[in-house]
Amino acid sequence: MDSEHYRAQFRGIFDALADGDSRPFVAAMADDFTWTMRAADSPWGRSWRGKRAVREELFAPLFAQFATPYRNHAHRILVDGDTVVVLCRGDVVTRAGRPYCNEYCFVIRMRGSQMIELVEYLDTALVHAVLTPPVLAA
Repeated sequence: MDSEHYRAQFRGIFDALADGDSRPFVAAMADDFTWTMRAADSPWGRSWRGKRAVREELFAPLFAQFATPYRNHAHRILVDGDTVVVLCRGDVVTRAGRPYCNEYCFVIRMRGSQMIELVEYLDTALVHAVLTPPVLAA
């Protein structure tokens, strides 16, 4: 895949996320996809391995905390070979009525048109102030 293909693919994924539709993002995850959140000394600072684990152990408990549709707007998409970097901002209100608007840097490694790895950098102080940590799988 070339840079323009990846740029267009992620523009489409994030256009859908900006409208609250996560289906294109989830569809782009390979079955062996890994999501790593860089949040040192935190229950959020870990990796979820496999599309199923990401959906069940990260997304399900996270999205259960949201009262409004989660939206994410990409501000910049950079491509270098099989690596895509997305600078973006999420926007949602929690069930507790608190806004959760975090800034992210996603560093994504691709295999063809599938994401195989995503490393997330974010404001961990905001995460701790607003969200309940994920439960670690036994």
